[in-house]
Amino acid sequence: MDYKIETNCVQAGYEPKNGEPRVLPIYQSTTYKYDSAQYLGDLFDLKVEGHMYTRLSNPTIECVEKKIAALEGGVGALCLSSGQAANLFALLNIAQSGDNFVSASEIYGGTVNLFAVTMKKMGIEVRFASPKDSDEEIEKLFDERTRAVFGETVSNPALDVLDIERFARLAHSHGVPLIIDNTFATPINCRPFEFGADIVTHSTTKYMDGHATCVGGAIVDSGNFDWAGGKYPELSEPDESYHGVTYTKEFGKAAYIVKARAQLMRDLGSQMSPIAAFILNLGLETLHLRVERHCENAMKVAKFLEDCDDISWVNYPGLASSPQYELAKKYMPHGICGVISFGIKGGKEAAVKFMESLKLAQMVVHVADARTSVLHPASTTHRQLSDEQLISCGVPADMIRMSVGIENCDDIIGDIQQALFNAK
Repeated sequence: MDYKIETNCVQAGYEPKNGEPRVLPIYQSTTYKYDSAQYLGDLFDLKVEGHMYTRLSNPTIECVEKKIAALEGGVGALCLSSGQAANLFALLNIAQSGDNFVSASEIYGGTVNLFAVTMKKMGIEVRFASPKDSDEEIEKLFDERTRAVFGETVSNPALDVLDIERFARLAHSHGVPLIIDNTFATPINCRPFEFGADIVTHSTTKYMDGHATCVGGAIVDSGNFDWAGGKYPELSEPDESYHGVTYTKEFGKAAYIVKARAQLMRDLGSQMSPIAAFILNLGLETLHLRVERHCENAMKVAKFLEDCDDISWVNYPGLASSPQYELAKKYMPHGICGVISFGIKGGKEAAVKFMESLKLAQMVVHVADARTSVLHPASTTHRQLSDEQLISCGVPADMIRMSVGIENCDDIIGDIQQALFNAK
């Protein structure tokens, strides 16, 4: 039965049989028992479904993967140890030394470093494009070795909304997939596959977990991209490291996600643990409720800040005054996220005093959990970036990033008011 997304948050992925536990169990085992050598051999040949080793798959993790795939509307998902691992795997699955990919420049600072530093050492080149660039300018970044286009639905922390349909069109015109990090929006507010994206990634550490209890990531495959056209021989030609299997022939629409598991997870081992998957599933069961409250509170806080004399600027795509407002309404008509960025009059020094004066909101290196938190990105999460890179990422020196929680919003605003007063 085709359930609504709210029902899938609660029910998808795990279907207990008669007499089995109603709640998804934790299968805390690295290994599994078999009755025949033939069956085990078929597992290694990918001819039958099942689990051979938890580095590749596990019953608890598999159920969570099925739930996340259902929420995004994909054919399959792969859970990983972190969001950074998810973005790395998403690209390594289709790129090798000598290849390149195009990425929006307004993305998370850690991802900038992953792309521009670590992947560069692997021989894979990132070519950054500002979403403000014209189609003609972005087109110049493509060549015969370009393998993908990457962007974030809502960038962290600049809160720029990506024009997904535009970037999908640019990617597809060059025969490459669009990969979208949908962490901030979550599938509750945006399902990128419906706008032309081909692969979605998540830092499940954020809203999906929602309680700051476990780090994780996920890749979801739409099943819509044609990998068999010859541009991606790693998928359309025999994989000699895996008994000569041809993923597009054996697994059809799920070729990409099967290869990511069978090859990359086998070799790199960035698997999510069963206990982390269990905790993540508990968060997913209330995702639709929490995201609604996060967005409701964030809008109230943004409007308060917009009218506050002590605030120099406010950036939240849900505000009618935001240059991102029209794109936000197009892609996320029911809510954006709970993260707001703003500047305090007085610059960096005033921003630090403000954060230190907060009582309910806490300074933490995290966003998107139930508790309201703040951070100064330029001196923390983005401190490895140059001044030019900070500007490119949309991170001014006076920016405060506030992740609005699900507390009573009057208390959140009251905390902001007292902190502004005491910081003067």
